Amino acid sequence: MGDGAAPAKKSATGGLRGLLRNLFVEGADDYELGSGGQESRYRVLRRFIVLLTALVSLSPLTVITLLSYHQYEKAFRAELLDPIVQLTSTTKQTVEFFLAERRSALDMIVHEKSFEELEDAAELQKVFEDLKQAFGGYVDLGLIDRSGLQRSYAGPYSLLGLRYQDQPWFKEVQQQGVYVSSVFLGYRGVPHFVIAVKVQRGEQDWYVLRATVDSEELNRRIRGPGVDAYSDAFLVNREGFLQSPSRLYGKVLERFPLDVPAQSEGAGALELLDGDRQPLVVGYAQLERSPFVFLLLNKPREQVANWHAVRRELLLFYGVSVVLILSVIWWGSTYMMKRIREADRRRASVLHNVEYTNKMATIGRLAAGVAHEINNPLAIINEKAGLVQDILEISPEFPQREKVRGLVASVIGSVERASRVTHRLLGFARHMEVALESIDLEELTRDVIGFLGKEAAYRNVLLEISKEEDLPVVTSDRGQLEQVFLNVLNNALAAVPDNVGRIEIGLGRAGEDKVCVTVTDNGTGIEKENLTKIFEPFFTTKKGYGTGLGLSVTYGIVKKLGGSITVESQVGHWTRFAVTLPIHPPASLGAGS
Repeated sequence: MGDGAAPAKKSATGGLRGLLRNLFVEGADDYELGSGGQESRYRVLRRFIVLLTALVSLSPLTVITLLSYHQYEKAFRAELLDPIVQLTSTTKQTVEFFLAERRSALDMIVHEKSFEELEDAAELQKVFEDLKQAFGGYVDLGLIDRSGLQRSYAGPYSLLGLRYQDQPWFKEVQQQGVYVSSVFLGYRGVPHFVIAVKVQRGEQDWYVLRATVDSEELNRRIRGPGVDAYSDAFLVNREGFLQSPSRLYGKVLERFPLDVPAQSEGAGALELLDGDRQPLVVGYAQLERSPFVFLLLNKPREQVANWHAVRRELLLFYGVSVVLILSVIWWGSTYMMKRIREADRRRASVLHNVEYTNKMATIGRLAAGVAHEINNPLAIINEKAGLVQDILEISPEFPQREKVRGLVASVIGSVERASRVTHRLLGFARHMEVALESIDLEELTRDVIGFLGKEAAYRNVLLEISKEEDLPVVTSDRGQLEQVFLNVLNNALAAVPDNVGRIEIGLGRAGEDKVCVTVTDNGTGIEKENLTKIFEPFFTTKKGYGTGLGLSVTYGIVKKLGGSITVESQVGHWTRFAVTLPIHPPASLGAGS
């Protein structure tokens, strides 16, 4: 039956589990015999290790490379677009201020001058001269009545008497009241734009004060210091016609070959391809209360070249890293196979150690039961000693009565001492309900030190207790406080060096209704970044044997008892834990919560 079941058992252990079983359990004897089948298993395992390790190693590298690529690209885009957006926004504000300043000037004139005053050619000429001197950028100034007839004119052209009733700008100003036109040719035959304001004159009558603005003055404000040999800045209207000359796309009123960006409140930037399929960055901003869209174009040749160089370096780094990782994996797997062969020879010794470890774990599980069992004979001893004591009391003629009484008292004292030890052991081994009692902190601290005294003496570590005068007793749970101080002292004892270690326990007041117990050691200290983590569950700096639960449990107990625990440390010099406890328990603890 055994022979027939073996193949089925082996086939059921497929995959990695079966491979490891075949290699390290069933195949160990084959290795000792130097069989070729065992060597084949090692080769299979090496291939598996190489593939699995390569996958685990290269996956993070690939992810990091992709993330780095994305971050570099994002940074490149920010470096490319942010200056364009900032310059576009600044120029937008400059041009908007230019237009708003001139609109405000016209508003001021129509509020200070009547129609009759402006109709006077000399007065209008004086107003025009004042405008040019104060603001600049004006070409002419005209007064136009509601029929579109220019009633008065100041400027270099002969435009008096012209009619504008069919002009688009004149119709627009009737509807909007204030109007900034697109650039057009008009009667002058040269590109210009106008700013016009409508003034109501009675209920039925109105007139328009119109100023022609020098386009060149506006163009100078557009071409700022940020426009270099690879850049271009100009205005277009929403229909896509140039409103100022463009270095790349022609003269005023020519068609802009690209789509005008969608209207937005602030400045923005786009990445496009020009007619030669070269990258082009376009900053855009709609000028408020005007038909103009400001465009700032930049051909980022240098930035693109830098990005290509960074991308090449990143890909080269990835390729070299892959080659190095695969080489190390191959060498490591070969070395590992040699170590595995050596480990097979020591398999019997390892199994013996496993059995020994399991036996020690079993002994540990029985320790709590032993503590309980000790209490039973202690109770009998205590009872019999008490009986002997009672017999002595009713037998005054008993010889050597005083000597026996002293021996019995010694036995009873030893029983009480042993009972206290087992009680403390049980208190640390099981959860106990909250039991409030008056506690002398010095006495409790010395009891806890009793658990650690042997280790401290063996390692020649000095334990000192200092206490303030008139320290009050506290009302709290003894068992849980013992657990708190044992955990803190255990940590301190683990941190201090042998022979020169020193642990100082200070007992004192912390205000009117609190006491404070400090434990200061001259150990290794705690890193600054770990100070905020040491009370978290499963966080430990004791590599290999710490569970990370001691201080977490301690923190929870102290909070439950209404206190607080803090820690200070200087790496390489000292660490101080401070446990602050209320003299009287909180109401919730007294209620048994």
